[in-house]
Formats: sequence, structure tokens, C-alpha cells
Amino acid sequence: MKAEALFWQQCTQAVMDDGSIDAQRLMDLVIATYRVHESNYDEIERSVETLLRENHVLRGNVSALSQAFDGQKKLFEIILNNLPLGLCVFDADQRLTLSNIRFRQLFGLTQEDLTAGATITDLTVKMRDRENGKPGRRTGRHSSATARSSRLRRREWLMDDGRIIQSMVTILSDGSNISIHADITEDRRAAEHITYLAHHDPLTGLPNRIHFREQVDATLSERKPDEQIALVHLNLDRFKSINNTMGVSAGDKILQQVAERVRASAGSENTLARLGSDEFAILQTGKQQPWNVTALAEQIRLKLSEPFFHGEKQVELSVSMGIAIAPEDGEETDILLKNAGVALSHAKADGRKRERFFASEMEAQMQLRHALEADLRAAVENEEFELHYQPLYDLSQRRICGFEALIRWNHPVRGRVPPMDFIPLAEEVGLVVDIGRWVLRRACNDATLWPEGIKIAVNVSAIQFSSSDLTRDVSEALAAATLSPSRLELEITESVLMENLSEVLPILHALKERGIHISMDDFGTGYSSLSYLSSFPFDKIKIDKSFVNDIVDNKEAHAIMHAIILLGDALGMRVTVEGVETAEQLALLECEECDEIQGYHISPPRPAREVPHLLSLPPKNGGVTRLPKAKR
Repeated sequence: MKAEALFWQQCTQAVMDDGSIDAQRLMDLVIATYRVHESNYDEIERSVETLLRENHVLRGNVSALSQAFDGQKKLFEIILNNLPLGLCVFDADQRLTLSNIRFRQLFGLTQEDLTAGATITDLTVKMRDRENGKPGRRTGRHSSATARSSRLRRREWLMDDGRIIQSMVTILSDGSNISIHADITEDRRAAEHITYLAHHDPLTGLPNRIHFREQVDATLSERKPDEQIALVHLNLDRFKSINNTMGVSAGDKILQQVAERVRASAGSENTLARLGSDEFAILQTGKQQPWNVTALAEQIRLKLSEPFFHGEKQVELSVSMGIAIAPEDGEETDILLKNAGVALSHAKADGRKRERFFASEMEAQMQLRHALEADLRAAVENEEFELHYQPLYDLSQRRICGFEALIRWNHPVRGRVPPMDFIPLAEEVGLVVDIGRWVLRRACNDATLWPEGIKIAVNVSAIQFSSSDLTRDVSEALAAATLSPSRLELEITESVLMENLSEVLPILHALKERGIHISMDDFGTGYSSLSYLSSFPFDKIKIDKSFVNDIVDNKEAHAIMHAIILLGDALGMRVTVEGVETAEQLALLECEECDEIQGYHISPPRPAREVPHLLSLPPKNGGVTRLPKAKR
């Protein structure tokens, strides 16, 4: 109420009955009104003070929120522009509302290109200008995103600098979209490298077994009716001995050289692969089979027959090959590979260094061979072997001076299995080391039951030098039997020295220093027997029985025998002639002053239990009496 109106109201209330104004009452009313308003003023002042305080707090909160918002905005910009992925957002009208620095960097765009409101069409044109001229790779399909109303699109850009950019576009329900862009160049290269490694041999760079199978599959599926496809399975002969003697690193270097030579022989028109450690394969197409593949195999054989070098060391290699030809030997990859492998096994079983074409009867033979291998492994476990002993006869003393240990296999079903049937197989599958170790132990044990002057001769294969610790095996056998080393004679063939002379010689010297005698067996049958005699001081040479057959009636054979005996005498080596089967041969060798003989004329190999009987037999007389040789 306005002050004037209030005052008039108070005057009206102070009028007395006679129409005069009661001054005292009017004063009281005015004072009362003042007092009421004074109280209201105090309340108003307090309210104003409260409002001022709250306003101050509110302004502080607004300031804090503003600062926080600015901080969040800066943080958002930092995160947005430091993302490893490019990001851009377009509204429902396909105009740019947001993008980051990485997006600009990925596509080589400028700041001006990315002003707010730029259309997606304009930007796409500029991004395509940065491609290498080839159309971008697309997935060709849309896939649903998490939300039902969203769609996901994928595109790849091959940029002019070789980079690959992948874009993932999420289209929202209102028509706007969010795009994420990534440089996947390194990932793609890594994936391609992994794919390459999965299909190639890392040592030689050749296709591996998986890739080769794919190539064979594809070639067979595309084969024309009049076309033949040859598959060659190659295996390096006795390559394991190179790894064992020279080391795996040296073996790898030689394998790389092998791959290069085979690659040069095979040519670019044929597919070459490395299937495993020392195994390779070639796929050859054409119409002129088997002539083409025969020529290829011969060329490979010639290339690999040339020496390989690792540093100053020279290595000789040979190769065995199995060949299968489609469609005659199979029209499926598995069958063709299997048949080539069967032919390879026959090439190795026939003496290595050759190729064999698959024939249907080979498979049956391989089944028999696999069964024999299984039985042989069981024989090693069950010790189904026994030793027979053939006497070594000293011609000057006219007595048995020792025995050669010869292994026999008594199979519970097959019966007696000849050594020529299972020893080569044992060498090929790696069982000869275990068998040889068993022979050493048993022969030394048996020899302890014989008179002190009777020696025991044991054959040692090349594989025992390369695949086992022969020195330790011999020491353990002698120690277990408590046999003097001087009673043990180890027989090796020229092939032992041919495998790796530099590795074998230290082993032979270590054995000889222990008092063990070393003999060269089958002397004269190899290519370099004479050269090997000068490389090591053998205690004995054993002349192969092939030189004995005609010495009685053939002057040339007699002359060769005479020369070898003189050679042994000149080198200070005892000479043993094997295969003596008649009294005439014995008499002639007595005249030639040969040291020892061995053969069926003295005795065939006999079981250990018959050794005492053999030692009790009277001396063999060739009809010649001679004085003992002077000590050499």
C-alpha cells in the first residue's frame, strides 16, 4: 500500500465523533505502522544478505564449472588429436562436424580441407586423389553393427606412397556417421610375412610341404587329358652324418648350396620344394614322360655329385630319387606323393645313389619292409639277436687266434633272418647304433670265457662313428666285461673313412691309444683303399674274399694277392685273407706267408657255445712247413 493511502487510512481511523482528529491516536497508529515496517525492513535486509551470499557461491560454482568444462574440452582435444586412429564425424546432412589430426595426416589433407561443414563428397574426392591410381579395395559387403539401426561399412585405400589405410564407417539411425581410419600397412605386411613363412622353408626360401601340396593339387586339377605330371621325391644319402660330424650350422650351409643347385637344374618351369631336413621334391609337367623326368634326374645327380665346400672342408654328397607319374601312378595328391615316397625307399634300399620309378609291386614290397622294420624294432627291445663266431686262423702258429663276431636274428615267426636283409635296414632307420652297442657288450662278455690269448673282432659301421659316442660305448663294454683292450679288434670298412676322414681319425687314434686293435675290412673293394692305409696306422688289413676265389688257377689273381700281402708286410700290418674255402687256397697262402686266414675251410660261423669245441680241434695243414715270421 502506498504511503499516502496508508496515511489517509490512519487519519480516518483517528477522527473522533465530532469530526475532529485525535492527534494522540493518529500518532499511535503512525508509530505502530512504522514499527511493523521496521521489522519488515530487517527481514528484507537479512534476505538480501542471504541472496548476496548465495549469489557469490553460485558465481563461484559457475566459474568452477566453466573451468572444468574448459579442462574437459582441452582433454578431449588432446585425446582426439593424439589418437593413433583417424576419426571424423558427419551429421545427417553428410557435413563434417568433427575430425582429428591423425585423419588429416593419414590422407594428406590440409586444415582448410577439414573446416566444419565440409561435405563428405568433397572430402572423398580429395582422399581418392591421394590413391595410387588403382581402385580402392572394398570388402564388397555391409555387416550389421551392435545396434540394430546401425550399419558397418569397410573400405581399404591403397595410397600412392604404398600405405594401406582401412576405414570403418558406422552409419547411425539418423543418417549421421562416425568413421575410424587406421594405417594397416605393417599389419598387412606382417600377415603376408606370416603367410609366406607358413608356405616356405625359412632356410632355403623354397616352398614347403604345405605349399607344395597346394601346387600339386592345383596342377592335378588343371591337368589336360594328354598331359603327364611327374613328381620327384629326392633324399640326400646319409646327410645326417654331416650334421653329426660338422655341426648343424655347417649342414644348413650345405643344404642351401644343395637347394641352389637343384633349383638351377629344375628351372623356373618346374616347382621345387623342400619337404623336410634333407628331402626335396620337384613337380614337372609335360607330355614327354618319362624321358623328361629321367633327364632332369640325371642332371640333378650330376650337379650334386660335384663337391660341396664349407670353409676349407670338402663334402661329397649323393642323392636318391623316387619318381611317380600322373595319371598312371595316381591322380590324387596323397597317392602321387605316397607312390613317389615308395619309389624313393626302393632307391635307397637298392644301394642309394639312384632313381627308381614307381611300380605297382613296390607297394606290396614296402608293406613287407615296414613289417620287417617293426619286427626289427621289437627285436632290439626284446634282444632277439645272438652272436655267432667265425675263427681267425694264424697260419704261422697253426691255431685259432681269435674270432669275428657275426650277428644273427632269430625271429619268433620269421625264423632266422639273414644279416643282409636287416643290417641295411637297421642302418637306414637308425637302429644300427643300438644293435652295434649290444654286439660290443655281448662279444666282450663272451670273450671273457675264452683263453687269454684269443681275441675278439667286432665290425663297426660308419653310422656308429657319426651318431654315437663310439669311444664311450667301447670303454663301457670293456669295463662291464673286465676284458683287456688288447683283446678287442674293431673292423671298419673304407666307407667309414669316406664319410668324414677328419672326424673319424681322432676317434680311431683314441681307440688305438687304449690298446685296441684297428683293422681295415674288405680291403681292395673300394676306390681309395691304398690312400687310406697311409692316413692311419692300421694294425691289420683284411683282404676281401673276392680276391681269393681264383688265386689257385688265375695267375693275375695270385699276383694281386701276392702284392697285397707284401704291401701289408712292408707297412707293418698283419694281413688276413677272408673267404678261404679249400685246402689248395690255404696251402698257397701259406707259401705267400700270409698271417691269418678266415673262411669255411676253417669253420663257418658257430654259436658261442661251440667256441670251446673249435679251439680244441687239431690244426689245419696246408702241406707246407715254414718258419714263423720275424717280429715286425
